[in-house]
Amino acid sequence: MKNGNKKKIIVLCSMLVLLVATGFLNFYLNGKLGDNSDMGGDGGIVTTTYFGTFRSDREAQRQEIFTYLDSIVASEASSEEAKAAAESQKLELCEKIEQELTLENLIKASGFEDAVITMSTGNLNVVVKADNELDNSQVAQILSIITRETTYTPSQVVIVPYN
Repeated sequence: MKNGNKKKIIVLCSMLVLLVATGFLNFYLNGKLGDNSDMGGDGGIVTTTYFGTFRSDREAQRQEIFTYLDSIVASEASSEEAKAAAESQKLELCEKIEQELTLENLIKASGFEDAVITMSTGNLNVVVKADNELDNSQVAQILSIITRETTYTPSQVVIVPYN
């Protein structure tokens, strides 16, 4: 049964890697294509922003992960260890979601128009809406929030301005 647990862990890790890859690919393509506009159902123009698209993609990927973990917990074939691991991963993901949301809101409350955050075990990425390059005081302000609210060090934080 340990071999089955390893396969489940590998699948979950693969899903997390795909989530991160999707986010970065989305960021890259939006940067190349600029703002995209589509005609809405009512004939009006609906403009999608990088930040809105990023959040919806992130939410969809996380919903898939939660569905997968819920299926492990609900399965009669899953061992107690696999169920416990799935529950633990769900709790960790919930904590990560809450921390990202808190950080995004603190950054926005500091005067930035919008921000999105991705967290991994080794680094934290912050994409901030800014008309120009960020100056040293703005970077210091963001780093202060991140280091105060998390265990990440400044060398583990990547701040990217997006306009």
